Amino acid sequence: MNRRAGKVGLPVRLRSVSVPSVVHCGVSQSPGKRIPAIFFRTEGGGEPVRDWLKTGLSAEDRKRIGHDVMTVEYGGPVGMPTCRPLEGGVYEVRTNLSQNRIGRVLFYIDKLGRMVLLHGFIKKTRRTPAGDLSLARGNKRKHERGLP
Repeated sequence: MNRRAGKVGLPVRLRSVSVPSVVHCGVSQSPGKRIPAIFFRTEGGGEPVRDWLKTGLSAEDRKRIGHDVMTVEYGGPVGMPTCRPLEGGVYEVRTNLSQNRIGRVLFYIDKLGRMVLLHGFIKKTRRTPAGDLSLARGNKRKHERGLP
């Protein structure tokens, strides 16, 4: 039970506060989990982002990426440098990793309001590589056709 400091026995009255919804990076910002993240699953049952996280990264790097994905899930603060729109409805979560590397997870928001994690990679050039973006867009199209 909440108590006022120094006044034992007196309950604190809590007021409900209305938090305005602000849209950043295609995501609304408000308290609570707004957009649950799911992994894109291939026809063969593989999950490319989960596999990349498990095999290609250290535990500390996985934790950093998970934190940034969670920031987008909970809606804030979202925008640069954590998240930005790319093209064709695809967005990226940007994470600074150990050894001065930069990780990217590409995602889109599906019709059910879920954050679908499409592709993950370590960025080595200034621009997002066309092959990685093309792969994410292809995964997006596959997921859109297979929605329940």
